[in-house]
Amino acid sequence: MSQEPVHEVCPSRPRWTHIALRVGDVEQSIVWYERFTPLRLVRRSSDDLGIGAWLADPKDGEYPFVLALSQFAPATDPFGFAPPTVLGPYAHIGFELQSRDEVDAIAASAEAEGTLTLAPTMMPPPIGYICFVEDPDGNTVEFSYDQGTYSVIREEWGEPS
Repeated sequence: MSQEPVHEVCPSRPRWTHIALRVGDVEQSIVWYERFTPLRLVRRSSDDLGIGAWLADPKDGEYPFVLALSQFAPATDPFGFAPPTVLGPYAHIGFELQSRDEVDAIAASAEAEGTLTLAPTMMPPPIGYICFVEDPDGNTVEFSYDQGTYSVIREEWGEPS
């Protein structure tokens, strides 16, 4: 393989770029994440190992963060030696929303589908108002309101430059 870079654009410094999940059905996961989150499909890929997809928030272009989904082919799964793992019950992917009503709406949709694992709950600071939902593979996804992520970062480090 060539040692030359494939891509022209790279980060100006080390950056947190992605989280990767092993999934049973990439298409089902894409539909789920596009329904419940602001993430949208960026790219699909496939090779002898299986199929994959990258999802990201289209409004986060300058500092992209990707959810990488991988559906491995059973015969060529490079991680087939290990049992599948999921994020949960506490380990989770978190999305901060703009209102309690948005948390309640997602919780109602998830409850109707049987995937709500923690009903909307007001937790002590810094957690805020949250609910937990399972994605199609059982990974925990938290939806929160008033968690303060943006406020705390700006208090500690100032406005983004």
